[in-house]
Amino acid sequence: MNPYIDEDLAAIGEQARRFATDRVAPGFQERDRTRVLERSLMREMGEMGFIAPELAEEHGGQGLGALAAGVIHEEIARADLSISYINLLASLNGQILAEHGLPEVAQPWLRRLTRGEALLAIALTEPRGGSDAANLRLRVERVGEHYVLNGEKTSISAADQCDAAVVFGRTGTVESQAHGVTALLVPMDLPGITRNRFDCHGQRAIGRGSLFFENVRVPVDHRLGDENKGFVQVMQGFDYSRALIGLQVLAVARVSLEEAWAYAAERMAFGKPLTAFQGVSHPLADGDTQVEAARLLCLQALWLKDKGLPHSAEAAMCKWWAPKLAYDVVHQCLLSFGHGGYDRGPMEQRLRDVLGFQIGDGTAQIMKTVIARARAGRQAVPN
Repeated sequence: MNPYIDEDLAAIGEQARRFATDRVAPGFQERDRTRVLERSLMREMGEMGFIAPELAEEHGGQGLGALAAGVIHEEIARADLSISYINLLASLNGQILAEHGLPEVAQPWLRRLTRGEALLAIALTEPRGGSDAANLRLRVERVGEHYVLNGEKTSISAADQCDAAVVFGRTGTVESQAHGVTALLVPMDLPGITRNRFDCHGQRAIGRGSLFFENVRVPVDHRLGDENKGFVQVMQGFDYSRALIGLQVLAVARVSLEEAWAYAAERMAFGKPLTAFQGVSHPLADGDTQVEAARLLCLQALWLKDKGLPHSAEAAMCKWWAPKLAYDVVHQCLLSFGHGGYDRGPMEQRLRDVLGFQIGDGTAQIMKTVIARARAGRQAVPN
């Protein structure tokens, strides 16, 4: 029995699994080939209450908490990690809008978000820096009742598909670093915005690309948080998304292990099932053990969030360990299938999909720095 998942959460998970099995899984490989994210499927998820269920009812959610969102994330991700990105972006951006946006601006977007009618991106990374996220160059200048944006964001998930983005830009001096950054909700239909799409190795249905801003005028009331404090205030929400990412990639590893165990038990060699050979069964047992432990860590981080307790270190542990572990486990599962795993198919696609999370949303090195600061104090780990 899992100590973090009660009967109600288990029932939510079962409902999400049925939906993922029936509606998400059948298009898994086709979406990778065509790079098309079906908006109709997103709306179905919204109708089922699977998008940002942790938001309060006044924001279009169900007030179910972070653990409920995590349980749903797992089930969608085991069917298609790219589709589960819809849940991830909605939970991250939904929290940001609900906590830092003006109600008259944020509420319509939150309702569209939870209904599956809008996709929001998070636009932080720039060509000059990814890990050094506070060293932003996109310029945001106040002109009357508007902010004017000039610059570029890159490696943005859903860049060419999103309806709006939470954009971080510099309103202060470069020397002010994180304390001179402001966050804005920017609709993508504003004049002066262009975007492109990369040809990525994995996560191809959701995609990544660049956003270009040329004299883009954004109303001042679209600011999220205080001017010059957007990075410090809004980035706190990333602790939440890091734990969700851990559950996403571990779900991919878990379904891969299930399939590898079943295959190894059925496949005969030298008159015995492959599971009789420790060279096959022990690596799978190792993976099962570590995946179970990492999953508990992710659930613990979400439990801490639901309790209003600090969870930055735990979330950072989830973010650096789970993507690496998931990649290693899926790789081992692929090898267990031999040439059948190496063929174009679910296993090799999963391997490509989980790899991206070792890069995006915070590298392992940055996550370990977060952990070190939590344990030793920021003054002891200044950089």
